Amino acid sequence: MKFSELPTPCYVVDEALIERNLKILKSVTDRTGARILLAQKAFSMYTLYPLIGKFLNGATASGLYEARLCAEEMTSPAAAEGRILENHIFSPAYRETDFPEILQYCDTIIFNSWKQVEKFGPRAKAAGKSIGLRINPECSTQEGHAIYDPCAPGSRLGVTKENFGKISDSEPDSSSLLPMLDGLHFHTLCEQNSDDLERTLNAVEEKFGRYLPDMKWINFGGGHHITRADYCIPKLERCIIRMREKYGLTVYLEPGEAVALNAGFLVTTVLEIVHNDMDIAILDTSAACHMPDVLEMPYRPPLQNSGQPGGKAYTYRLGGPTCLAGDIIGDYSFDQPLQEGDRLVFEDMAIYSMVKNNTFNGMPLPAIALRQKDGECRIIKQFCYEDFKGRL
Repeated sequence: MKFSELPTPCYVVDEALIERNLKILKSVTDRTGARILLAQKAFSMYTLYPLIGKFLNGATASGLYEARLCAEEMTSPAAAEGRILENHIFSPAYRETDFPEILQYCDTIIFNSWKQVEKFGPRAKAAGKSIGLRINPECSTQEGHAIYDPCAPGSRLGVTKENFGKISDSEPDSSSLLPMLDGLHFHTLCEQNSDDLERTLNAVEEKFGRYLPDMKWINFGGGHHITRADYCIPKLERCIIRMREKYGLTVYLEPGEAVALNAGFLVTTVLEIVHNDMDIAILDTSAACHMPDVLEMPYRPPLQNSGQPGGKAYTYRLGGPTCLAGDIIGDYSFDQPLQEGDRLVFEDMAIYSMVKNNTFNGMPLPAIALRQKDGECRIIKQFCYEDFKGRL
């Protein structure tokens, strides 16, 4: 199938562009010895897990279902080929009923508090798992959006320096639990460059450096935009090598966006043109349902063959077909007037799209397609009424 023949709305992930990103990440591993894992929370298109597993060292999960997906679609197939990939997991708190399966699927389990270590750590150790603790270096590098800042005041994520060694009537004795740890984990970045990592790493050393010689690994978490054109890879590599040489640690990275950055599209069709102070195009795709980060971040997604408002001859506000008044994708300009039936192609739509979309208003989920290296497109999945009904 040709790209122009795909149904709309449709997510299209480009295999060649994914591989380009993977090669950049693999080059970091080759030069530094760091182990890089796919953060499935950003991109879980498991059709591509065999390809991802050929370049990365495994995946990391935020819960049981992602851990199982990695086991079924990435680590188990790789093991059948004689390759060993890793399956990590972190959650702010684990459910007792989930933990037996987590032990079944995961190699490394990261906890968010000493109480969680006390509750689940002995079982994880008895099962031969590597265990870690998430720390909070209290070093905010976000600007403007506390929702994305794990170091914001009152954060529930990670143990601070004050609480790392605290012993009180309500807290377990961390000194007795410390020998159980194999590593420390921090995740404080979001779509950021390596200068923010370097600054954060300085804070980690300042607050937790005394514990690092006793660890086997350190995990830098995610949020590293390694495959972005302006990302400073040499500085990232210096940070990795610093931890390896100074403390003898294996370094893990958990990029999600960097794996699929600028490697996907969302194809949509113009349904109607209306006018209310300005021209408004109603599409068959919804910001609220199909690209929720447009409203949550918020941001204006790139659109092929368009410009900023007023930059080209014809400006339109692009909106979705739901009842939500704020279901607006953004304002764009075009060289020619838009017409009903025109197809528009949004870019950078592989990340945080399929993993976050929803069926609000009974909106059909977009189809999922793969554009192969030969340029041909293959529909991986299409959704129907039963997919909507089955969630209710």
